[in-house]
Formats: sequence, C-alpha cells, structure tokens
Amino acid sequence: MGAPAASPPGATPKQRVTVAFDALGAEAGSGAVAAGVRAAAADGIAVRVHGPVAEYGGLASDLIEIVDATEVIGNDEEPVRAVRTRPDASIVRAAADVAAGRADALASPGSTGATMTAALLALKRIRSIQRPALAVELPAPGRERPLLMLDVGANADARPSHLVQFAYLGAAFAGAVLGVEAPRVRLLSVGAEAKKGSAAVVEAHAALRGADGIDFAGNVEGRELLDPDADVVVSDGFTGNVVLKTIEGTARAVGDAVGQAARSGPLAAAGGLLLRPALGGLRAELDPDRTGGAILLGLRGVAVVGHGSAGSLGIAGQIRLAARAARERAVDRTAALVAESGAGRGAIRESRARS
Repeated sequence: MGAPAASPPGATPKQRVTVAFDALGAEAGSGAVAAGVRAAAADGIAVRVHGPVAEYGGLASDLIEIVDATEVIGNDEEPVRAVRTRPDASIVRAAADVAAGRADALASPGSTGATMTAALLALKRIRSIQRPALAVELPAPGRERPLLMLDVGANADARPSHLVQFAYLGAAFAGAVLGVEAPRVRLLSVGAEAKKGSAAVVEAHAALRGADGIDFAGNVEGRELLDPDADVVVSDGFTGNVVLKTIEGTARAVGDAVGQAARSGPLAAAGGLLLRPALGGLRAELDPDRTGGAILLGLRGVAVVGHGSAGSLGIAGQIRLAARAARERAVDRTAALVAESGAGRGAIRESRARS
C-alpha cells in the first residue's frame, strides 16, 4: 500500500479532494485504469485506488494510494444481495471509504447496480429525499451550456413527487457543479401542453408550475431535447436510460455512416480530408467518455457511476467529476435547496398537483 496522499505543491488541505476509485470491473483493463488515474492525479486530485496491489502497486505516489482489493461484483449478480454479503468487494470498500471520511467522493466504472447499491447503503439519502436519481450531462454539440438529464437509470418507475424532487436535484447540481446560473428545468413528455404525458408527468407539471426556488419551463418533447431552451431535463429512469442510449447509439451510427461516405470514392475522400478536423471535433463532443459518467444525486455523499467501457479518458473523467462535485459542495448545496423549497415534502406537492 502506498503512503497516504499528500497535498499537491501550492495547494492547501482544504483545496485537496480525495476520490475513492473502484478499479475493478473496468472493461478496458488495468492499463486504461492506470493511465486514467495518473491523468486525474496530475490535476492535483488525490486518489485511493481500490484494486489488486499486484496490478496497481506501481501507481503509488504522493497523490495515489493503493488499497488492496481483489474481489469484484459482476454485472450478472443481484446487487443488493452481493453488496450486503461481500464486504471485501472493491466497490463496497470504496463506498465505505467515503462513509468513513477517508475519501470525499466515490467513482466506479464497475457494475452500475452494485455501485448504486453500495453508495446508497454506505452514504444514505439526504433527509426527505425519497429516491436518488442518476444524472448525466448529455452530449449536445453546439450548445453553449451543459444539458443535464435525470433520471437515467436509478428508478424505472417514478411517482410525481419523485419527478419533482429530481427537478430540484438537477437544478442544484447544474448550478453548483456545471456552473449554470438559474438553470431552466423541463419535464420530458410527448407534448408541450401541460396536460400531455403520463399521469405522473401531468401531476408533476402541475406541482412544478410556480414552485419556489426553481425555474420550471414546462414540458419538452424528445425532438427538442437538445435545443438550447433547457438546462435540466427530468424523466423517470426507464425513459431516461432509453433516451441516453439512443442518443449514444445514434451518434455512433451517424459517425460511422459519415466515415463510410467519406471513403466511398476519390471525390468523397478529398472532401473527407477537408472535413476531417471538423468531424474530429464533433466526434470528440459526442464521445460518452467526455462527460465522465453519471452522478447519483440525492445522497449524503458524492458517487459517480462511470461507463464500464470507458478508456483512460473516461476513467480520468469519472474521477474529475467526482472531485469537482465534492469541491463545489454539491451535496450540501442540493440539500439546502431541497430544504428551503419544501420539495422534500412530496406528499404535499402531490396533493397540490391533484387539486
């Protein structure tokens, strides 16, 4: 095990943030993990890497500590049972690191279910939050401001009070971490009208209209999702996850189609050479690794759920996102907004929606 992480040159103890990183479960392998951890540490982030010393011992430095862990929870295992019965699993130990105060935030590219479960059990929910939600910055080329969407997978079903709370969680995170001033919040629905959508969406729309402490701008349809008129888009986890994967799949398919078209003949190849810089920039904007993964909002600590297929860039992004959320006190600021607005009183909001 490496020496305890120390502050980078010129940094004060308050500025330094430590991230507990679950190194097991990354599909890209230990080489990508090592490169990503080094890149994040180069930014002055202290990282406690939970993984085999035999693989990661060479990473140990002033900012990188290796916590020996060899047990991994796979995607095919039932998350709650696995987390409860395997305290030595890397993700369980990494989450416990944050709960015990040895780290300020958690990040993992491993099993999504295991990461969410370990984080929820170790860190607990913010007072009055009914359900935590997974939030991710959507790839949206050409936008000047980030676009946050939640929930993208933590809750397949959502009651109106859950959607209301997701709106406040997303608005608080967009303001605290993404730097969006007065974020505009919209509900994903099948029409712009207040009465369009599922019963839960209609009730949540009524509750959010005129709600305190939030700039609610009504519904947004899927075809307008990436337009610049929203900063936070709220959905249940089933719909949000389908939308997210559809965007990622479409971006990949379009990129492949453009590449094939550019190789279809001599004239196309010449044009492709001219467009290569622009297309390269577009591909980078659409790369899921650029966002650093999804953050589980509504907990008393910071937990980032990364892409399992992430390469070194994505690994570094996961750690950076977790560190940024901790540094900007996203949890405290979210809890304050929820408490001040009364959004935690879901039953009151639902009752108002039905009236």
